[in-house]
Amino acid sequence: MHETGAYVAHTGTDVYGPGKVIGVEGEWRRVRFVYFVASIDAADLRAAPEEEQAQVREWLRLKSERYGGAW
Repeated sequence: MHETGAYVAHTGTDVYGPGKVIGVEGEWRRVRFVYFVASIDAADLRAAPEEEQAQVREWLRLKSERYGGAW
């Protein structure tokens, strides 16, 4: 469930914005949300629909373009 590279969103709030799983540790997922990085229980995540995935991909593209490196 929600492995590294999966696009996700929090089930209970949209304050995080959509995000991308960047790490897995047991039931916890490290997620680079649009606004910050957080560790979230996998049960509190849902798969992001295409519209939210596109938002994250664009955000990551802009950050990479601006700062370089792998986001």
